[in-house]
Amino acid sequence: MDHETLGYETLGECLAQQGISRRAFLKFCTAMATLMALPPGSAAAIAEALIKAKRPSVIWLSFQECTGCTESLTRSHTPTLESLIFDMISLDYHHTLQAASGYGAEKSREDAMQKFFGKYLLVVDGSVPVKDGGIYSTIAGRTNLDLLQEAAKGAAAIIAVGSCASFGGIPNAKPNPTGAVPVSELIKDKPIINISGCPPIPAVIAGVLAHYLTFGELPELDDLGRPKSFYGETIHDRCYRRPFYDQGKFAKSFDDEGARNGWCLFELGCKGPTTHNACATTKWNGGTSFPIESGHGCLGCSEPLFWDAGSFYTPLSAPTANIESIAAGSAVVGAGIAVALSVADRAKKRRAQQAHEKLTVKEL
Repeated sequence: MDHETLGYETLGECLAQQGISRRAFLKFCTAMATLMALPPGSAAAIAEALIKAKRPSVIWLSFQECTGCTESLTRSHTPTLESLIFDMISLDYHHTLQAASGYGAEKSREDAMQKFFGKYLLVVDGSVPVKDGGIYSTIAGRTNLDLLQEAAKGAAAIIAVGSCASFGGIPNAKPNPTGAVPVSELIKDKPIINISGCPPIPAVIAGVLAHYLTFGELPELDDLGRPKSFYGETIHDRCYRRPFYDQGKFAKSFDDEGARNGWCLFELGCKGPTTHNACATTKWNGGTSFPIESGHGCLGCSEPLFWDAGSFYTPLSAPTANIESIAAGSAVVGAGIAVALSVADRAKKRRAQQAHEKLTVKEL
């Protein structure tokens, strides 16, 4: 089947050819609704949209990176890699996953760019070196900078996968010998979505692609160009250890009694309070765990310049709550919370009573 056929057949036709049942498809759509933080009832609407959706051509370029982002994608459990590639998109070029090599591989990229000009999705992982004309990373004799600028011209949108493509990442760390920069610093005339993380959560990569296929547009983004549905809250907000933080219970070392009891890792340098990502809820390895659940603090890898932000094991100087109040003891904090809840409850009852009185007067 040639690229043109792959790019323009609908997902519904593709599913029918593979014998996918409606039940299985609706289950898939429900998972997508959950991933995109949409109401459960959205699954039917997603199913209707996906059935009619065209499979977009995707060109994936890998630059200054460690292949960790691709490794992350291959471990996506919702949807699976197979359904992502063969059912949802037409992955026409990918350095690591493609079977072709040499001239055949480069021709595949060129053909896809020509046939789907203005319609294909461009996925980039890795930062782009620009020092000395970009000579520090080349593919088929061409610099990453040259390949990016050429591919970006015909892209409908660009997805920067991983912290290197999103913010420069580790190659951009001081002293940045190659002049590594993120995609957004070089491309200004295309919509760009950043899926940061080192590596990013596999389900987030898949979820963003599913959103684009469903709605034909990128999801709502935060001020750093990341999808709000996944990066709208901090890891600290969603962390299962948060109650211990609020109680002032902190592990003092990775092998003390507090650590064994699952207490908060804030004093051991956890960057959860300042890191926006869905690790605490989506998790890793098929939803098994995430670093904090495994006993190590968050490194803040989905934030810009995380590598140069200081020691991973030095506590943050400005936590999200008043650390002095927490240090005073959980009893004081608990009392304060109880008072606040009591005041809020009384205020709520007062507003309800006033609203009822106004409604009564209006009826009379």
